[in-house]
Amino acid sequence: MSPRPVPDLLPATQLRLPASEERTLANGLTIIAVHRPAVPLVELRLRIPFARANLPRASLLGQTLLSGTETMSTVDIAAELQKVGGALSAGVDPDRLVISGNSLVSGLDRLLEILAEVLTGATYPAQEVATERDRLADRIRVALTQPAHIARSALLRRMYGRHPYAVQTPRPEQVLAVRPGNLRSLHAERVRPLGATLVLVGDITPAKALDSAEKALSSWNGSGKTVELPPVPPLKSGPITLVDRPGSVQSSLRLAFTGVGRSHPDHAALQLANLVFGGYFSSRLVENIREDKGYTYSPHAVIEHSVAGTALVVSADVATEVTAPALLETWYELGRIASTPPTQEELEQARQYALGTLQLGIATQAGLAGLVSNLAGFGLRLDWLAEHRRQLMEATLDDVFAAASRYLAPARGVTIVVGDASQVEQPLRLFGEVTLASH
Repeated sequence: MSPRPVPDLLPATQLRLPASEERTLANGLTIIAVHRPAVPLVELRLRIPFARANLPRASLLGQTLLSGTETMSTVDIAAELQKVGGALSAGVDPDRLVISGNSLVSGLDRLLEILAEVLTGATYPAQEVATERDRLADRIRVALTQPAHIARSALLRRMYGRHPYAVQTPRPEQVLAVRPGNLRSLHAERVRPLGATLVLVGDITPAKALDSAEKALSSWNGSGKTVELPPVPPLKSGPITLVDRPGSVQSSLRLAFTGVGRSHPDHAALQLANLVFGGYFSSRLVENIREDKGYTYSPHAVIEHSVAGTALVVSADVATEVTAPALLETWYELGRIASTPPTQEELEQARQYALGTLQLGIATQAGLAGLVSNLAGFGLRLDWLAEHRRQLMEATLDDVFAAASRYLAPARGVTIVVGDASQVEQPLRLFGEVTLASH
C-alpha cells in the first residue's frame, strides 16, 4: 500500500486577544487582569525582580517562602488553599521570584488574602527551613553528577564569564550554611512590590479582580533598593571547551549564539531561521543527526530570553564514539543555514509551526497567565502578540536568510562538550583548539 499524501497546511487562524485591564498601585505593584472564561478557575502569577540576590539564600527562599507566617503554619496554608480549590508555589531564577497559584473563581479573594499574608508575614520557621535546606542540598548533589546539569553549568560559565548569569546553582555546602535569619533579611530586602507584576487570568471580571487584588495587596510594602543587572558580555568565540567526565558513554554537546530580544526587528526572522535549523521536529538538525544518522534522540535549538540578554542554545546528547561526527554535522547545518537561504517550503512549514505555537500558548488559562507574566517582565503586554504574529506572517526568505547569516554562523558561537576526554579529545582536535575544563 502506498503512503497517503500529507495534507496541505491550513491557513493560519486569526489571533484573538482576550480582554484585559491593568492598574498600578501606590506601592508600585502592577496588576494585570485578563478575562479567559474557559473553566471557573483563576490563575495567578506574581513576578518579583530578584536579580543579583544571594544565590544560596535565594534558592532556599524559593523553597521555604510558603513554610509559615505569624498566624499560619505550612499545614494551615495548605488547608486554607484547599478550601478554595487552590494552590500556591514559589520558585527563583536569576531574574525573578515567581509565585504561581490558582483557585476557583469564588475563592480568589481568599487566595489573594493568603498571598498577602505570605508576602508581608513569612516567618521561615527553623524546623521547616532545616528540612527544606537538607532536601535542596541533596537535590543539588544529585544534579551535580548529571551530564545535562554539568553541560549547562559549563556553558553558562563559558557564555557569561563574571556576569551573575554565569553561576545559577549554589553549592550544597553554601545552602547548608543558610539560616532562617538570612532568609528573613533577604525577604525584607527583596520581596517588595516596587517593580513587581501580578497577573490574574480566568473567568473573572477584570475590573473586579483588580479591586480584589488592590484590597488585599495595597498594604504590602518593602524598603529594599532596586537592583539592576548589567548587560551580558559579548559572546567571544574560541576553542572548543571539553569538560572531562571519565567513563561516560555519552557526550553532551552544547552550542550558544547571541540572540535578540522580543522587541528587536530581527526577532521573528531569527525565530523562523532557528526553527528551520533545529527548533522543532521537522528541522534540518533533527533530520540529519537523528533521522538520517541516528546519532541522537532529541537534538534541539531554543531561543532563551533573559532580562539582561538573549541567547540561542543548541543541545544534543550523543554516544561517545560519534561525538566528533555529531559535532561536525551540527556545524555543517549551522553553516548551511547561514550561507544558503531555506526553501520556500521550509519557511512556510516553520511559519505555520510558529503561528500554531503562538495560538497554543494562549489556549489555556495557565499558559496565558505564564505568557502574560513573562512578557510583563520585559515591559511588554498582550498586544505584542499581535505585532509578533504580523512579523511572522510577513517575514520573507531574504529576511530569514539575513537573520541566519547574522546570528547562526558557526564562527559566531561557542561550543561545549562534556564527555570522556580520553576518548573524544583527539577527534575533537581535528576541528581546532580544544581547552580542557573541570566541573
